[in-house]
Amino acid sequence: MVSEGNQLLPVVRVGEIRCEDRTQRWLIEQLWGESSVGVIGGAPKCSKTWLGLDMALSVATGTPCLGKYAVPRAGPVLVYLAEDALPVVRERVAGMARHRGLDLAGVEIHVITAPTLRLDRDPHRTRLLETAKRLRPRLLLLDPLVRLHGIDENNAGEVAGLLAYFRQLQRQLDLSVVLVHHTRKNAAGGAASGQGLRGSSDIHAFGDSNLYLRRGHPLAGRERLVLSNEHRAAPASPPVSLELVATNAETTHLEVVVELDGEKRRTLQEQVLGLLAPDAVQTRGKLREALSVKNERLGEALESLEQAGRVRHTAAGWQRID
Repeated sequence: MVSEGNQLLPVVRVGEIRCEDRTQRWLIEQLWGESSVGVIGGAPKCSKTWLGLDMALSVATGTPCLGKYAVPRAGPVLVYLAEDALPVVRERVAGMARHRGLDLAGVEIHVITAPTLRLDRDPHRTRLLETAKRLRPRLLLLDPLVRLHGIDENNAGEVAGLLAYFRQLQRQLDLSVVLVHHTRKNAAGGAASGQGLRGSSDIHAFGDSNLYLRRGHPLAGRERLVLSNEHRAAPASPPVSLELVATNAETTHLEVVVELDGEKRRTLQEQVLGLLAPDAVQTRGKLREALSVKNERLGEALESLEQAGRVRHTAAGWQRID
């Protein structure tokens, strides 16, 4: 009898490997690859849940995400929001649907109502897998990652086991998995935000598509959010400025305000000047929070601007000199 340990591994000649179409396919064009796993990352209160629900509504109905990004093929969506009461979830989705002129009754978003979901162990893993098998969603949204397990997120071995489960869901059911996750305090902005995700670096490396939200400097006197992206199999699209539009409480929604293709080319000094006004003062802490940069880098930029006579330091903070 041949034992399992003595059995040969399956092999194939390289020329016999079936060719695949390498064209990037999208769940949401430019934002999320079809059958991709990854995270929506950002600091607390950066509208990560709003973005996740906007993506869910778009995939479920085939309507553009954030009013800009097309959905090539609609399909059911399965979501679990651990930190939001069910009426709050309904109200948010209903407002976005109302804004798009959609009938909420026909929206194929299925919400898991279990009070807890622990995906580092059975039976919850099996129950989620079987539920997804029955509904066959195109998108699974889990928000936030920290509420879905009891592992040490800084332990690479423990994190790897959890991420392997999400990869199993993706491969077995051909669906996209979106995990909402927090960044560390003062994490850098842009695509490099992946390096600022809380926990093991495996969480960043795991993603096929990743989205990052951060607070940007005010636009027309109003605080804005900056959305950037990265993809394993496609170039990143330009970052965009988002706004949570709540002028009508019954149609609150996220939307793209402006594309920021040139933002990455702006120097840190230019970004600092953009935040300052001659008749207003900003503390160093507020500047650092808005720019999402290290304190040392900000200090060097302020010193350079001060020496050039572009800014001055007052008892209340920093001010631009025109």
